[in-house]
Amino acid sequence: MSGYLSSEQCNRLLEGVRAAGREVLAIYERDFRVEAKQDDSPLTEADMASHHALVALLEALTPEVPILSEESGEIPFTTRQAWSRYWLIDPLDGTKEFIKKNGEFTLNLALIEDGEPVFGIVHAPVLGVDGTTWWGQVGKGAWKQADDATASIRVRALPDPAVEPWKVVGSRSHGAAEFEAFCADLPANERVSMGSSLKLCLVAEGAADLYPRLAPTCEWDTAAAQAVVVAAGGAVLNAYSLTPLRCNQQESVLNPYFIVCGERDARWEQALVEAIA
Repeated sequence: MSGYLSSEQCNRLLEGVRAAGREVLAIYERDFRVEAKQDDSPLTEADMASHHALVALLEALTPEVPILSEESGEIPFTTRQAWSRYWLIDPLDGTKEFIKKNGEFTLNLALIEDGEPVFGIVHAPVLGVDGTTWWGQVGKGAWKQADDATASIRVRALPDPAVEPWKVVGSRSHGAAEFEAFCADLPANERVSMGSSLKLCLVAEGAADLYPRLAPTCEWDTAAAQAVVVAAGGAVLNAYSLTPLRCNQQESVLNPYFIVCGERDARWEQALVEAIA
């Protein structure tokens, strides 16, 4: 790792992301336009307002570090593969949740070093009195701020399923037969549905045990929350190799299927193998 971000840098990033969140919230609370991107996924005014705010923040703080945003247009791998350190942002993760106005959307900002998310901020503008923020720096720890209270967070040990069911997080908008098969092969478990990268944050703070993502995602959807999970003592693993999920390894920015866990365990690993076979 090239070096930790300083406390001052972290604070400026947190302030900047929250300021972008207030811009997003102002749009959320009124009527807004929804367009369709080339892949037919939705795009709102809020996506672009957040994109411009976050890019300006990063260019002011670290002008020497390149930026890849979901809304910045395609940057070819021939350019990106030379980046040992870069910012990866999803200005509005959970656009479908934003449009539904259920509050389960986030602003995601991550620092990637040699393919590894090492710092991340996930900010949910609607949750809590003035939004809720999770952030973490690998090797330094992870925290959650909600309702003017800040606390360090940590994944929890898997409980004995005979005493307490495992909590498994699923997507609000992307159900999959593989997810059902995975849960069916686990010991006693209960399911929690949630939108956007909030699912990873639930594992990071010990409110859930597993999040199998057996449907498509992109690197900007997951990198910020992956850094928070790892900083909190957990892992985000490629579902096929059970090795840490990495960014910027190929032309495509699509992730493989993956699983988020607080703790490795042979029982869920076997269930995962069978679910994706």
